[in-house]
Amino acid sequence: MKRMLRSASTVLAGLAAVAALLPGVASAETYTAGIEASFPPWAYVENGEKKGIAVDAMRWIAKDQGIDVNFKDLPWPSLVPALGQGRIDLLVTGLDVTRERDKVVDYSIPWYVNNDALMVPKDSDLNVVTALSNGATIGIQSGSTQYLWAKKNLVDNPDIDATIKGYDSSVTAVEDMEAGRVDSFMVDELTATEFASKRDDIKTIAIMMAERPMALAVTDGDPHHLLAKLNKGIMNMVDSGNWRRIVKKYAPYMPIKNVPGYMPPYIDHYKNPPGIDLSN
Repeated sequence: MKRMLRSASTVLAGLAAVAALLPGVASAETYTAGIEASFPPWAYVENGEKKGIAVDAMRWIAKDQGIDVNFKDLPWPSLVPALGQGRIDLLVTGLDVTRERDKVVDYSIPWYVNNDALMVPKDSDLNVVTALSNGATIGIQSGSTQYLWAKKNLVDNPDIDATIKGYDSSVTAVEDMEAGRVDSFMVDELTATEFASKRDDIKTIAIMMAERPMALAVTDGDPHHLLAKLNKGIMNMVDSGNWRRIVKKYAPYMPIKNVPGYMPPYIDHYKNPPGIDLSN
């Protein structure tokens, strides 16, 4: 009996070794995808399950490209540093493309272009000027492009009297505005539309046309060679109609824009993005 067990073990080990060499049989690589799971409609948690446009889209891309992803929920301000330090392999939640971030990450092709929005309580008399000046306190998610813009153009401007209060979560910022702890709230247009559709005590008073591209990101230098897979997966998802299906599932009001979207010329690697041909 022992001899038979040893023989069986030897055969199984041999089969496993052979299977690992066969195309399509080897196990898929697993990567850690960083998200902020309090950023609807891009990523959020419902009944213990991670959902949202970015989450479902990344799952589709992973299946299409033969890779596995595990989602890791982190506060937004820590996501880009975590990617730069290699604690996550890619960043999935709606990331705005900026020159500063380009120093520590590499971007996929853009899959959306977004604007900024300014929100106030529904019974507020503030307008776009008074909500950003006259001693107003503005709630903004820390580390976001809106936070960086407000610091540079409002707080650091000696001619404008405004204070910004940073939050790890945009949901907490909205709740503080509802409670009267901040006067207004800045966020991207799509998230503002999502909040307004679910909360009847807040309103959007201005859309600021930033036309800022959003993309996935990997660590600078693409050490895991993921960009080609991400770019191919994004285009396959768009061409198959699954991008539209995913977007409309979570945000029926969200317009479907051209993919790949505009990328600023200072993103050098985008001139020849891995995995796709933009010359046509």
